[in-house]
Amino acid sequence: MSNLALKRDSTFVDRLKLESGEKSYPIWLLVNPKFSRVRYDIWNPILDAIQDRVFRKLRRRIETEKIFMRDTISDIGLVLPKTIYDWEAEVADEIVILRESVLKYQPKMLITFGSVTYEYIRRLLEIKQIEGPKYWRTANLGDEFERSIADFDINRTNMIPLPRHVTSSDKFTDDGNNFSWDDGELYFRDVGTKIADRIIENKDSLKIWIE
Repeated sequence: MSNLALKRDSTFVDRLKLESGEKSYPIWLLVNPKFSRVRYDIWNPILDAIQDRVFRKLRRRIETEKIFMRDTISDIGLVLPKTIYDWEAEVADEIVILRESVLKYQPKMLITFGSVTYEYIRRLLEIKQIEGPKYWRTANLGDEFERSIADFDINRTNMIPLPRHVTSSDKFTDDGNNFSWDDGELYFRDVGTKIADRIIENKDSLKIWIE
């Protein structure tokens, strides 16, 4: 195989790792590339809870294969900055590129996972208050999740941050900050139900259904 072909194939594989789904779809999931299992270990159980709630209420199903999923940062070495200012400079170019996509496609649900990803999206959407990724520990992310659900507005892009569940023993970590829940299944069901309820309330404005 020629060097050109190898380079092309490598680029294609890298792109597959970076994103999947359709950008025009109203639901986006953005994750930290450091945690490659998030889409399977965390998102899938939450998505199952969303589908279950929606089907019971509407007898409809969401076209989940079209959900746009993307790593927020292509270089895994950038996800743990020494300071928030060093990190801001390092990811500036990638923020611009992703911001252009968000402005063009205007997803209704911009679901993020973990403290680094949430801070990244806050900067992408030019929220002026700079907290830094380390600010978004468990309690703060939990508060932000509840606020995003309460303030959900179908006429704009809604940031919905999720904390991270990593083991079957109900131990959770948020980019290195340990915490626990009484029941991992309860967590998935609670988060999924709250997201599903916003979807149900706005069912006629979301083109997400299997026909």
